[in-house]
Amino acid sequence: MKVPMRKASDSYQACVARTKAEERRERLLNAANAVQKAGQALREAAAARNLHDLDPKGFKVPEIADDAFVDWAYENGMQTVRGRVIRDELMAAPPNERCPLCRQGTVRQLDHFMPKSHFPVLCVDPLNLVPVCERCNLIKGNKRPDSAENTLLHPYLDRVSHEGWLDARSIHDSGTVRLRFFVSPPASWDATLIARVKNHFRLFELGKRYAIEANRAISDVTYSVERQRKRGGARMVRVYLEDEAESRFAVDLNSCEGITYRTLAADDLYCEGPSGQGSPSSVGSL
Repeated sequence: MKVPMRKASDSYQACVARTKAEERRERLLNAANAVQKAGQALREAAAARNLHDLDPKGFKVPEIADDAFVDWAYENGMQTVRGRVIRDELMAAPPNERCPLCRQGTVRQLDHFMPKSHFPVLCVDPLNLVPVCERCNLIKGNKRPDSAENTLLHPYLDRVSHEGWLDARSIHDSGTVRLRFFVSPPASWDATLIARVKNHFRLFELGKRYAIEANRAISDVTYSVERQRKRGGARMVRVYLEDEAESRFAVDLNSCEGITYRTLAADDLYCEGPSGQGSPSSVGSL
């Protein structure tokens, strides 16, 4: 996902400049400097990879209660004509409306990466607003990082999609096959990034979600796999699955379907199939 081009100050002005209540509008406009400084602090911390060091005490709006500021600037501001333009831009950022946190759900909401309950002054900063699915937004809640290792992946800032880090192994049980997904970090990653990705994977239950998706993928190709097996045995099945995996990896190196097909292609038992019983089928998620 591309980093939002709008500045924090521009987004804030768009959300509050046409506030109807004159006294409220004046108070909000007077807070513009605080918003600008907070936006700069956010960007500096992001560049230094120390978002966990940001102190909520420094992200308050002078003379305006936290809840009131969030209501006025975000809840109301994002409903104005100019505010909706910003919201629509952010919601349209993920390719194919795919949630960037889980890579499975459909974006439906905006999440405050640094929670607005702790960092109200960042409530309309585009860099702090991430389009997500409802499930991921619920799981994340108002969690904020308190160490480098448990800082969640930021879709705008953390570029991990250009390297393969997701893998799976197949597990056979009574004629069925299921996949167990896990993080397999590249050798170039440092310990902190590995810990962050594993924490992200665990929090959003990606292993379970990807296993469910793998079941669907296995079910979808069962007929084609059986045809290939009849035509040329395990070799034809393996070639077919490798081709399917390659087409997915051309778009996404960590494609759940791509990992599924690659794992099955390397599984001799799956490719050969149980004698006289057809191909193994998928089972429930892990």
